[in-house]
Amino acid sequence: MPSTPTPTTTSPILAPFTLPNGSVLPNRLAKAAMEENMAVRGQLPGAALFRLYETWSRGGVGLIVTGNVMVHAEALTGPAGVVLDAHSPLEPFQRWAAAAKSGGAKVWMQINHPGRQILADMPGVAWGPSAIKVDIGKNSKRFADPVAMTAEQIEQTVERFAETARRAEEAGFDGVEIHAAHGYLLSQFLSPLTNQRTDHWGGTLDNRARLLLDITRAVRAVVAPTFAVAVKLNSADFQRGGFDADDAARVITMLAPLGVDIVELSGGSYEAPAMTGQAGDERSRAREAYFLTLAEDLAATSPLPLMLTGGIVRRPVAEEVLSGGIELVGMGSALAVDPDLPNRWRQDATAKVDLTPVTIKDKAVASAAGMARIRQQLRRLGADRRPRPGINPILALVKETVLQRFALRRYRTWLNGRAA
Repeated sequence: MPSTPTPTTTSPILAPFTLPNGSVLPNRLAKAAMEENMAVRGQLPGAALFRLYETWSRGGVGLIVTGNVMVHAEALTGPAGVVLDAHSPLEPFQRWAAAAKSGGAKVWMQINHPGRQILADMPGVAWGPSAIKVDIGKNSKRFADPVAMTAEQIEQTVERFAETARRAEEAGFDGVEIHAAHGYLLSQFLSPLTNQRTDHWGGTLDNRARLLLDITRAVRAVVAPTFAVAVKLNSADFQRGGFDADDAARVITMLAPLGVDIVELSGGSYEAPAMTGQAGDERSRAREAYFLTLAEDLAATSPLPLMLTGGIVRRPVAEEVLSGGIELVGMGSALAVDPDLPNRWRQDATAKVDLTPVTIKDKAVASAAGMARIRQQLRRLGADRRPRPGINPILALVKETVLQRFALRRYRTWLNGRAA
């Protein structure tokens, strides 16, 4: 791998950033979370993930956020998802953290529970604040019928997040990011469309945010003060009557006294996949930096530092994000296509990547195909091969579907063995 070049120009993206907890990130560029679905037997990180993260670390980013790690072994976003709970062996996670830090980057583990966003053929549980199924039109049947969580299940979920965070620190990670965006469980609790509870976890925004706040407190209580705690939050859900920018501003204010170091802003869900560029809302600019307009508005009043992710592939756009009051720039797809892009930006401000937009009319299928195309690039990098961003998205989706069938068989066997 090429060594980090000597900067030929100065840029705010190359400046270090000190988090509220006092720890320092080498620069303002972050590899944002992308769901790899590349776990090996036992739902653990393996050689391909180690190689992939070592590549990113050497590519020049200051921070790496992992793809989501599941806190509940019976609730996975996909059958090859990584699980870290009280029973997981720690050594593979130690190797993962070491690989991600090998080039000088800091690494945070994104921790998550999918809630109702569970495929119908997955074993385990499909939980939500309310028994409201994912609605993506004719493809809705692909998703499980969720059940409303009991108070006991909610309390157990708080404990699971805290345990995963505690073990992430033990494994050598520098922080965790609590995933409360993209329509996953904590995002479901925040949205009045999916949370129709009448108890103290539903109704007002204060109640709908209670689970996220309880988890944040529990996580901060079990990790060191210098261990970063971040939250990923939707700037908006892009659904009429859903969680919106005003709600986001209030939640950020609620998080401020709880020891949160940064809030990463994104947007959308499986029902409105704005995070993959498939939203129709004008504010999620069809160009780069999908959520920049909303993020700039939130930055004007935010008591916490913000990070913005979504569609950024050019250095001038990254610099525009920083000039809007955002502290960190997150990139996902761009670093799947060119993991060395941050290093190239040090030499050439015009360097960029090109990824042909997915033009399938059905937004849910377009989003799935786009993510499958990115996963194909991640698998190639994990196998020490060059990316092939020109792959047909439908072909990528077919390939991914076949791989997931094999992974589903393996996951069922593993989960049954755990329960025995």
